[in-house]
Amino acid sequence: MGVQERITTTVSTKGQVILPKTIREQKHWAAGTKLIVEETDEGVLLKAAPVFAATDIESVFGSLRSAKPALSIDEMNMVISEEAKRRARD
Repeated sequence: MGVQERITTTVSTKGQVILPKTIREQKHWAAGTKLIVEETDEGVLLKAAPVFAATDIESVFGSLRSAKPALSIDEMNMVISEEAKRRARD
C-alpha cells in the first residue's frame, strides 16, 4: 500500500478502530492478535506484540533435559560433521 492509497477508518464511541481487511491480511493479524500501540511524532504506530515474553538464556537454560547422557565435544563434532555431509548430498 503506497502513500497515494489512503484508507480511512473511524473511532467508535468506545474508542475502537476497525483495521481494513487488506491491512490485516497483509500483516497476518487474525482476530485476537495483540498489538502494541506506540505514540510517535507522526501519529500512532501499531505493531504485533511478541508471541512469547522476552526472556534470557539463564531463565531457560537446562529446561529441556535429555534422558540420554551428554555427548562429549568430539561426539558433538562428529554428529555435526555427519549432518553437514548428509545435507551436502541432498
